[in-house]
Amino acid sequence: MNAKLLGLLAETSIHPGSGRSTGVVDLPVAREAATDYPVIVGSSLKGALRDHARGKWTDGDSSQSSTVNWLFGSPEKDPDSDSEATFGAGALVISDARLLLLPVRSLTGAYKWLTCPHLLERYNRDRARAGLKAFEMPTSPGRGEALTGDNVDNALFLEERQFTVKGAVSQDILDAIGGLLRYDFVRARLAKQVAIVSDDDFGWYARYGLNIQARNVLADGTKQSKNLWYEETLPADTLMYSVLAARSSGRKQESALKTAAGWLVEAGHIQAGGNETVGQGWLSVTLVEQGNQTSEEG
Repeated sequence: MNAKLLGLLAETSIHPGSGRSTGVVDLPVAREAATDYPVIVGSSLKGALRDHARGKWTDGDSSQSSTVNWLFGSPEKDPDSDSEATFGAGALVISDARLLLLPVRSLTGAYKWLTCPHLLERYNRDRARAGLKAFEMPTSPGRGEALTGDNVDNALFLEERQFTVKGAVSQDILDAIGGLLRYDFVRARLAKQVAIVSDDDFGWYARYGLNIQARNVLADGTKQSKNLWYEETLPADTLMYSVLAARSSGRKQESALKTAAGWLVEAGHIQAGGNETVGQGWLSVTLVEQGNQTSEEG
């Protein structure tokens, strides 16, 4: 399959919304139904990429350029509204942005980048789709156990929970994850901050360890609260990734993938999710592709 991995590191908090909820959190993040892992769904990510691409190839003109239409599909007017609806798949396939590393507060340093065997297994499978070599899976830690990338004491504290360190994260895994990070200086601290816990333990942090932010609307003049609500967000430094692929084989589709890849490398950052006007949703991007392991070795 002609595909590339798109690494997405959160530079700010991210709100990939799923609509309103009747629970305590009014605006939760989007989650996978089976696992409850936070996710940026492919349609949302595709829309964000299309919006950034439109700015590049139209120089601010609201009209659609042929390049944008070619990559993302041709928009037409929805007869039932004033908005545009996209018809035609375009030349690119853009998967959901999947979670790989979740920042979690720790008494052992400022925070740890947390992951689990299930997330690493999925990452290995997605690497295979992009033609990248697999890394050896770690021995799964038990509940209350962790693997770390540095030589810490036997006890690791994540939020209010204590874990026993049972081993080290292999260099092979660190290299594979590091390829998704745009900056060398961020990659340099990966070994000191990564930790692997069991799938069950990670699931607890994925469900209950995200930021909850209170937001308010104040009345003019009196400054009394008109609307108080609570939003869930992914924290800055969350690492996600997506598979970027050509929709079918052939020279034209391969050219589309190459065009999109070149633009993303040049852009360096994209905005995805809600709350753009308050500075949320900014992600640094990098590409990992077959035959180009520079970012993983750098």
